[in-house]
Amino acid sequence: MELSKTKAAVYASLSSKKMRRKHGLFLAEGEKCVVDTLGAFELESIVATRDWIATHLDLCRDWENRVLEASDTLLKKISTLSNASEVIAVFHIPEQNKILENFNDELILLLDGIQDPGNLGTIVRTADWFGVDKVIASEDTVDIYNPKAIQATMGSLKRVKVCYADLCSVINCHQSFPVYGMMLEGNDIFKTTLGQAGFIVMGNEGNGLSEDVRSLVDHPLLIPPYRDDSHGESLNVAIATAITLSTFRNH
Repeated sequence: MELSKTKAAVYASLSSKKMRRKHGLFLAEGEKCVVDTLGAFELESIVATRDWIATHLDLCRDWENRVLEASDTLLKKISTLSNASEVIAVFHIPEQNKILENFNDELILLLDGIQDPGNLGTIVRTADWFGVDKVIASEDTVDIYNPKAIQATMGSLKRVKVCYADLCSVINCHQSFPVYGMMLEGNDIFKTTLGQAGFIVMGNEGNGLSEDVRSLVDHPLLIPPYRDDSHGESLNVAIATAITLSTFRNH
């Protein structure tokens, strides 16, 4: 079945957060990203070139009613990548995950105002690696369904649940949970006793934690530089998240 102009126009609009929310759909671009994401979300359709379909007949048979053929030109119009792939999948955005209701004795990652979609996707991928399967982002954090964020997760959204909420409300509703916050005024993370349950809060790329969230942190932490005379301004937030989670897991 060929992709209609009407659907093509809708899919092309999904680069916009507003339109993703309006239609309840998001894109996964490129063969690896498509294959990694299949089964994790309700599939709307797979849009691909005739050649791609011909060389992936087994996969296309599994999703036969959802496969739509499109020209290279049409795929370029839909794609958000500089070099459009031969295949794009369109998925339904799930309802807000109910991960706010019941927390076990576990580490939960809170993200306060992350702005770069690549950073967000990498953080989700990192959380997956270290066995953290719940990520709660502030309302002003970039959309996890941004195509660049989806690409950067490398399929980890199959296992890591991401939702958006007011972080202060989340923390205040779970006052028995310790709150670890990464900040420049914190204590050396490598010399601090760390638990295996609680909130770990990572802040905005440029400004760190917001004042409201900062005021609720019980345990301020810092990843110290190797040398006291280091001239580096700070660590990238995705790298800092990886070091932080590794330290918690190996403490």
